[in-house]
Parts: sequence; structure tokens; C-alpha cells
Amino acid sequence: MSLEGRVALVTGGGRGIGRAIAVALAGDGANVAINYNRDEVAAAETVSAIRTLGRQSMACRASLDDNASLARMVEAVTSELGTIDLLVNNAGIASRGQSVAGTEASELERVIRIHALGPHELCKLVIPDMRERERGDIIMISSAATRYWGARGAPYNMGKAAMEALAFGLAKEEREHNIRVNVVAPGLVETEMGRRLMKATANVDDMRALDPAMPFGRVCQPEDVANTVHYLVSERASYITGERIYLDGGGQ
Repeated sequence: MSLEGRVALVTGGGRGIGRAIAVALAGDGANVAINYNRDEVAAAETVSAIRTLGRQSMACRASLDDNASLARMVEAVTSELGTIDLLVNNAGIASRGQSVAGTEASELERVIRIHALGPHELCKLVIPDMRERERGDIIMISSAATRYWGARGAPYNMGKAAMEALAFGLAKEEREHNIRVNVVAPGLVETEMGRRLMKATANVDDMRALDPAMPFGRVCQPEDVANTVHYLVSERASYITGERIYLDGGGQ
């Protein structure tokens, strides 16, 4: 399962799922760049945790709706850590829970840009150099929303659907270059976003109070997502590309 010598970039890597993925990759030998947009403190803490593991790390501020900042980030990571051969498109935002009739065009555009257009630009930036590496991996962190298509969430549903469409087409394009592209789609996860969602929709403050009603008696944890990503980018998954793994305990 060694990732020795590989360089990873994890978007939204300072907190929650992104942090768990970044630390898991570093724990197996990768050097990891942490992308963040707002929470500089959390990003710095994740960088420190990775360096404690003996790996190189850096934090890079860039917004997924700003192509110029993404280009600067990729250039900085490549200069300091080396060629990126493992990209995890994890950063995301929630939509506001409005019906289609009540959703402003700006809201739809904002959510789709973060979930799909930004990842498209990042893939475009890293793929040319990634093709020169022995192996490349791109992981899209999608959502079980693409299984259930819940009401009052069209911008989020559409953003994740577009992200998955990007992944499945890209997997076919880049297979000849030894780049694998896969999707991990978790359901409800105990993160800051998950807590806000449950507070807004069910007035639940403590997500662990949901454990008895959840598959296997617990809410999904960021480490569950990280373990799945870790497997997909390892040699144990060297023959897997263009696949989507739903991580929702079989249905919630």
C-alpha cells in the first residue's frame, strides 16, 4: 500500500473528509499539499500533522471559482513538492435548500462551479505532467445525493452529477496514460457540513445521537472515506478506473 515518492494535492484538505484523506495518504508515504480557501488555521494544523508523520507538506490558498489562483497553486506545489500524480477533488459547498422554483441562477452557478468547473480546471492543469509519471490517480469526492436525488437540492445534485460525468469521461481519456479516475460518494458524514445539515433539517445538534438509526449503528466518519480513497490509489486497486463507490452503509 506504499505511496512513497508520490505527491498528492487534496482540495478542501484542512478539515473533515479532506483532512482525513490527506493524513491517510501521508501516513502511507505521500507528500501532500493542502488546498484551502478560508480556514488558514485548520490548513496549517493539517500540514503540521502531516509533517509529524515525516512527510513534506504545504498549504495553498486557492478558490475553485478562480482559475488563475488554481494555476498559481499547481505551479507552487510542483515547484516545492514535485509533480502532482495524485489529485483528490474534495472541496465542496452546500446549496441553500430551496426548491427549483425558488433557486436563483447565481446560486446554481456558484454550486456547479465549485463542484464541477473547478475540478475540471484542476484536472486540466495537472494532467499533462501527470501523464509523464509511472502512475496517476484522480479521485472525485461526490455524494450519495447522486443515488437519492433529494428534493430541494437541485444545485448540489447537479453539481455532483456533473463532477461524476467529468470523472467517467476522463477515466476513458486518460487510461492510456496510466491515469486512473474514480469516484467516492459518501452519504451523511460527521463533519462540519454534516452537522450544519442535520441542525437545519432535523434540529439535531449531536450527530452521534443518530447512531442507532444508521447502518452498522454509527454515522459515517471522515476516516471511512479516507480508507476508501487510500485503497483506490494503492496498487491493490491498480486495475480499477471509471468506477463509483457509494459509501453510505448500503443506504440510509
